[in-house]
Amino acid sequence: MAEGDKDQEKTEQATPKRKEDARKRGQVAQSREVASVAILSACLVYFYFNTPGVIEKIKQLMVSTFREAGQIVITQDNIQSIFTGFIFKGFLLLFPLLLTVVIAGLLANIIQVGLVFSAESLEPKLSKIDPLKGLQRLLSLKSVVELFKNILKVFIVGYIAYVTVRGEAKGIFPLMDQSVGEILLYIGKISFKIIFTTCWVLIILAVMDYAYQRWEYEKSLKMSKQEIKDEHKHSEGDPIVKARIKRLQREMARKRMMASVPKADVVITNPTHIAVALQYDQSSMIAPVVVAKGAGFIAEKIKEIANENNVPVVEDKPMARVLYKMVDINKVIPENLYRAVAEILAYVYGLKKDRGN
Repeated sequence: MAEGDKDQEKTEQATPKRKEDARKRGQVAQSREVASVAILSACLVYFYFNTPGVIEKIKQLMVSTFREAGQIVITQDNIQSIFTGFIFKGFLLLFPLLLTVVIAGLLANIIQVGLVFSAESLEPKLSKIDPLKGLQRLLSLKSVVELFKNILKVFIVGYIAYVTVRGEAKGIFPLMDQSVGEILLYIGKISFKIIFTTCWVLIILAVMDYAYQRWEYEKSLKMSKQEIKDEHKHSEGDPIVKARIKRLQREMARKRMMASVPKADVVITNPTHIAVALQYDQSSMIAPVVVAKGAGFIAEKIKEIANENNVPVVEDKPMARVLYKMVDINKVIPENLYRAVAEILAYVYGLKKDRGN
């Protein structure tokens, strides 16, 4: 019983088939931190190279909005179109940023798991709303790790912001004598420095999280020895059934082979252990063909059928051994045996002629 329990322990690495089945169900090793840091980094790069253009577009949008506000009479009929137009202008302003976010998120996920399409993960399941299973998920190691990770991220971002602002404390007081544009520019530089430093730290955290997710994924797919045996049996077929099929195939092949013995021109024997039946038709064959061969019981059966059908049996130990080892059934003999086999066939044809056949 203890041995049976031990066999059921999931100690074996997952097979390629199990991984492929899990992938089809949407179960892959994926870190959300990789996607998050990819999006944050992409947005940082976008604003670094495109901040002047974004500010200019915002100014143009505000100028045109305030200019039109004094010229347009807002009524019940046109308020919807005015609001829709304003939303559309805002969307055009944000579209490059949204496109950057989408591309970064897609690339981060494709790099991790490739292209995966699975509708099974979207199917409604009662287990997803089961309170007991929900509590188990809440108290699982994965949930604890996620909680620790989120707390760590908040601490990291807060600490980086604190250190950065403290280092720039001397430059805050002179802002009182500067213009609004200069103040905004200073705030933008500080914010960029905080986000840039945060990105580097989060990249390290994302790499660690991906390694953990990979380990957790491999662990969840581990199999017991019995599961591996069952999978092999399912994919390759039951060994007992396969053995039976092979046995039936051998029997059928043997029967077909025995049915060819009466058509043979000669059976060459060892004489006790090996028998090889040859057939030669000058009009359709380029050389004699081995139509049957066997050793032991099969050899005796071939000789028995040959005697019953008046097929000459010739004893030639070297030739029988060579033909048995070198030539497969329904294959012509090699050229280097032509002369020796021709002499045997000539002898057989001579016997038939003497008998009047």
